[in-house]
Amino acid sequence: MNAYSTLAAFYNELNRDVPYEKWADFIEKVFRRHRVSPRLILDLACGTGTLSYLMSKRGYEMIASDQSVEMLNVAREKCGELSVPPVFINQRMQGLDLFGTVDAVLCCLDSINYLTEYRDLVKCFQGVHLFLEPGGLFLFDVNTPRKLRNLSGRAFISEGEGVYCAWRAAFFEKQKLCRYDFDIFAEENGAWKRSDETHFERAYSVLELGGALKEAGFRENPFLYGELKLKAPNEADGRVFFAVKKEKE
Repeated sequence: MNAYSTLAAFYNELNRDVPYEKWADFIEKVFRRHRVSPRLILDLACGTGTLSYLMSKRGYEMIASDQSVEMLNVAREKCGELSVPPVFINQRMQGLDLFGTVDAVLCCLDSINYLTEYRDLVKCFQGVHLFLEPGGLFLFDVNTPRKLRNLSGRAFISEGEGVYCAWRAAFFEKQKLCRYDFDIFAEENGAWKRSDETHFERAYSVLELGGALKEAGFRENPFLYGELKLKAPNEADGRVFFAVKKEKE
């Protein structure tokens, strides 16, 4: 089963603890730190569109892309109340094809880890570089290798109204892959329906990600930030942010 084909309908309910407003605050802090004032922003791998929704409400014009039709359908419904909703496009991260350039690109909540082949990582970064305005900013985050390794063998439970999700993780050192197996139990007409999904994330080192950015055409070295903070990451940070500008012509 494709990633998020079932989970899409329950994603928001199962992730109510994600501090999206803090994410939006942090994004704007990064914009100020790097002296960019974007008007048009691409939310790459937007998922159910919460960040696109919040950034739209803060006055930015948004393009929201995702390869999951199911996630995009939820995002469209969420953003329906906006006076200027995002433009939604159904595309893979490694197959980006826009009608023109954007001032900034966001790729949040460890979506980059879902690119499990290095060649797809480079293709993704090449697309971002191609459609990013000179002087524009690319901001993305990844789960660190240490975090993914530490998840291995652990099981978790998430609950929401009318849905229950049990998931477990396994890390495969040779492939540098973390596998997540989800069992979803959703209430439907007074009965519980079970479904399952399997996701994979690849553990990328800072050197690998920096090398892929260079290979894609980014000349500047990326700035690294810890989890939702404008400070360099430390070992305790399970998530690292990369901010890199496209060179001016």
